[in-house]
Amino acid sequence: MTRVVVDVMPKPEILDPQGKAVTGSLQRLGYQGLTVRQGKRFEITVDGELTDERLDQIRDAAEKLLANTVIESFDVRVEES
Repeated sequence: MTRVVVDVMPKPEILDPQGKAVTGSLQRLGYQGLTVRQGKRFEITVDGELTDERLDQIRDAAEKLLANTVIESFDVRVEES
Protein backbone atom coordinates (compact mmCIF):
# COMPACT_ATOMS: atom_id res chain seq x y z
CA MET A 1 0.00 0.00 0.00
CA THR A 2 1.14 3.49 -0.83
CA ARG A 3 0.18 6.69 0.94
CA VAL A 4 -0.48 9.86 -1.02
CA VAL A 5 -0.72 13.12 0.90
CA VAL A 6 -2.74 16.11 -0.28
CA ASP A 7 -1.93 19.37 1.52
CA VAL A 8 -4.47 22.15 1.07
CA MET A 9 -3.63 25.73 2.06
CA PRO A 10 -5.36 29.08 1.68
CA LYS A 11 -3.90 31.07 -1.19
CA PRO A 12 -1.51 33.81 0.02
CA GLU A 13 -3.94 36.62 -0.81
CA ILE A 14 -6.76 35.00 1.20
CA LEU A 15 -7.24 35.95 4.85
CA ASP A 16 -6.61 33.09 7.29
CA PRO A 17 -8.43 33.89 10.57
CA GLN A 18 -7.53 30.54 12.17
CA GLY A 19 -3.85 30.97 11.35
CA LYS A 20 -3.97 34.55 12.63
CA ALA A 21 -5.52 33.39 15.91
CA VAL A 22 -2.82 30.73 16.37
CA THR A 23 -0.11 33.28 15.54
CA GLY A 24 -1.49 35.63 18.19
CA SER A 25 -1.66 32.86 20.78
CA LEU A 26 1.94 31.84 20.09
CA GLN A 27 3.09 35.44 20.56
CA ARG A 28 1.21 35.68 23.88
CA LEU A 29 2.97 32.49 24.98
CA GLY A 30 6.35 34.06 24.19
CA TYR A 31 7.00 32.51 20.78
CA GLN A 32 8.04 35.57 18.79
CA GLY A 33 8.78 35.74 15.08
CA LEU A 34 6.43 32.91 14.06
CA THR A 35 3.57 33.28 11.58
CA VAL A 36 1.06 30.47 11.09
CA ARG A 37 -1.19 29.67 8.14
CA GLN A 38 -3.59 26.83 8.81
CA GLY A 39 -4.55 24.31 6.18
CA LYS A 40 -5.75 20.75 5.77
CA ARG A 41 -3.90 17.46 5.22
CA PHE A 42 -5.52 14.45 3.57
CA GLU A 43 -3.85 11.03 3.65
CA ILE A 44 -5.00 8.68 0.92
CA THR A 45 -4.02 5.01 1.00
CA VAL A 46 -3.78 3.38 -2.41
CA ASP A 47 -4.23 -0.38 -2.63
CA GLY A 48 -1.97 -1.98 -5.21
CA GLU A 49 0.47 -0.18 -7.46
CA LEU A 50 0.47 3.60 -7.65
CA THR A 51 0.37 4.33 -11.37
CA ASP A 52 0.53 7.70 -13.10
CA GLU A 53 -3.15 7.26 -13.95
CA ARG A 54 -4.08 6.69 -10.29
CA LEU A 55 -2.03 9.71 -9.24
CA ASP A 56 -3.83 11.80 -11.86
CA GLN A 57 -7.15 10.59 -10.42
CA ILE A 58 -6.07 11.74 -6.96
CA ARG A 59 -5.07 15.15 -8.34
CA ASP A 60 -8.47 15.39 -10.03
CA ALA A 61 -10.24 14.47 -6.79
CA ALA A 62 -8.21 17.07 -4.91
CA GLU A 63 -9.16 19.74 -7.41
CA LYS A 64 -12.86 18.81 -7.44
CA LEU A 65 -13.50 17.84 -3.83
CA LEU A 66 -10.67 18.34 -1.35
CA ALA A 67 -9.75 21.93 -2.20
CA ASN A 68 -11.80 24.98 -3.06
CA THR A 69 -9.47 26.12 -5.83
CA VAL A 70 -10.94 29.63 -5.85
CA ILE A 71 -9.37 30.34 -2.44
CA GLU A 72 -7.08 27.35 -1.78
CA SER A 73 -4.08 25.75 -3.44
CA PHE A 74 -3.09 22.12 -3.05
CA ASP A 75 -0.05 19.92 -3.35
CA VAL A 76 -0.11 16.16 -4.00
CA ARG A 77 2.88 14.05 -3.00
CA VAL A 78 3.70 10.41 -2.47
CA GLU A 79 4.84 9.65 1.07
CA GLU A 80 7.56 7.05 1.28
CA SER A 81 7.00 4.24 3.76
